[in-house]
Amino acid sequence: MALAEREYPPHRADPDLDRQVADAVAGARDALGAYQAADGHFVFELEADATIPSEYIFLRHYLAEPVDGALEHKIAVYLRRIQGADGGWPLFYGGEMDLSASVKAYYALKIIGDDIEAPHMRRARDAILARGGAARANVFTRIALALFGQVPWRAVPVMPVEIMHLPGWFPFHLDKISYWSRTVIVPLLVLMALKPRARNPKGVAIAELFVTPADRERRYNRGATRAWLAEVFLGLDWMLRKAEPFMPKGPRRRAIDKAVAWTTQRLNGEDGLGAIFPAMANAVMAFDALGYSHDHSDYVTARRSIEKLLVVKDDEAYCQPCVSPIWDTALAAHSLMEAGIDGDDPSIRRAVDWLRGRQILDVAGDWAVKNPSLRPGGWAFQYRNDHYPDVDDTAVVGMAIHRAEHGAAGEATERAIEWIRGMQSANGGWGAFDIDNAHYALNHIPFADHGALLDPPTEDVTARCLSFLAQAGVRSGDPAVRRGIDYLKSTQCDDGSWFGRWGTNYVYGTWSVLSALNAVGEDLGAPYIRRAVEWLKSRQHEDGGWGEAGTTYWENRRSETAESTPSQTAWALLGLMAAGEVASPAVRRGVAHLLAAPRD
Repeated sequence: MALAEREYPPHRADPDLDRQVADAVAGARDALGAYQAADGHFVFELEADATIPSEYIFLRHYLAEPVDGALEHKIAVYLRRIQGADGGWPLFYGGEMDLSASVKAYYALKIIGDDIEAPHMRRARDAILARGGAARANVFTRIALALFGQVPWRAVPVMPVEIMHLPGWFPFHLDKISYWSRTVIVPLLVLMALKPRARNPKGVAIAELFVTPADRERRYNRGATRAWLAEVFLGLDWMLRKAEPFMPKGPRRRAIDKAVAWTTQRLNGEDGLGAIFPAMANAVMAFDALGYSHDHSDYVTARRSIEKLLVVKDDEAYCQPCVSPIWDTALAAHSLMEAGIDGDDPSIRRAVDWLRGRQILDVAGDWAVKNPSLRPGGWAFQYRNDHYPDVDDTAVVGMAIHRAEHGAAGEATERAIEWIRGMQSANGGWGAFDIDNAHYALNHIPFADHGALLDPPTEDVTARCLSFLAQAGVRSGDPAVRRGIDYLKSTQCDDGSWFGRWGTNYVYGTWSVLSALNAVGEDLGAPYIRRAVEWLKSRQHEDGGWGEAGTTYWENRRSETAESTPSQTAWALLGLMAAGEVASPAVRRGVAHLLAAPRD
């Protein structure tokens, strides 16, 4: 049924509601504008779970850096505050304990100096032991423990540094995994080859967290969906372990040199390798293990990049996984313009000029392996990350600049459109950083038990790319647009929703896709769109809001909800309104929920 044929309740004027909405919008607009930096950009805290602050403590004690008692005390305050009621530490706010995060947080607090008989440490230890102990932690936690001598290296899956010699056609290759996996793994290969030992000047150990020795646990990828394939990879791991002591020294030395050259080429100044903490920390430890003096320029640059991630407050501190200024600035600019500020306003001009100056035009990053003739033209997520521009950011920044310029097709947006077109995968979708990064069999290797080795096309990123192309005037009959729409149709869930990898989770994905389908001119009365609308309405809470639990990331827990939040409610409302539901009771109830929600 076409949209014009559907009967919607008429929009009834409500002066009181209109005034409340206008006042809320004006207040939020003014509050947001106050966060703009003098140079035009916005940046907000990117809060971590327990793992990143814990790993920051590990790094300092691995290197035996002078103890900064005040900083470590503040990090301990933060870690204690985010401990869950069940005694462990979750991966997201309000979640259940994650064993690996809990092991890291406990060890970090013990290194800082917390008494293991303190109530919070006893609760944490009991929770860890009840789940099988530290031996059942994931691969990256085992590697951290191996570096500190808490488990033997045989408790860690083998990843020989000779991977650096593998040709592109080989079943495993760096180009076949995500950018974040690549930047984390390459310096880690050096560490796994050299097997250095943390200085650990306090000599802190955590034998009390083990039920069984770590090397007696099968290195089984518990996230694998095909157990037989995981067993095959376990067999390969066993063979590699037997062969590793006999690998010739010459090729190993050359492989280490390749890994160092690869890392150094992408060091990214004081924004850091990959501009993400785990890669930065591994680079620092690899340089240290290779004997770099701590005043070596590469070591100094890598080490400083980590300090820039710290958030230090009066009473607590933590380390961010990365920073998000380009994403924050683009979304803030969109919000301010949506709230009535013209694109010619000085605040918008400053934001747009800052964004334009961050466009990556001269570096062909790792993405170019799949499309070497494509000109660069994207934006990163962080201040600088030239080897790894972000497709999602590029689409959102492109839309913000295009909107601020009143639809004028400037060079920045033209280059962005060209790059976005060239980053489309064969199935019609877009991934976050790479093209056709969908070698799903690799998710079953023992090393991939964290479940995020790859960067395949996703519904939310695809939706943003389609929205950008449509806003820039690319018509629905364009082959790239048609392929993108077909991809979205093929990925719709049976219940009508879409998954969003880069937000939580199905409300985010469904909003993203409905907005894109509106932008490209799809028939909003089409049955598949109406199913998505009905799904969103079915998830609305009694209080008028929406809230989705982080646990919906796991397929078997998709139906779980959480208390209503402003962000989830806003996403749902944007999706419903994009599908023509502006005057529906669900939207009015959602708006009322937002008006009543506490604001800082």
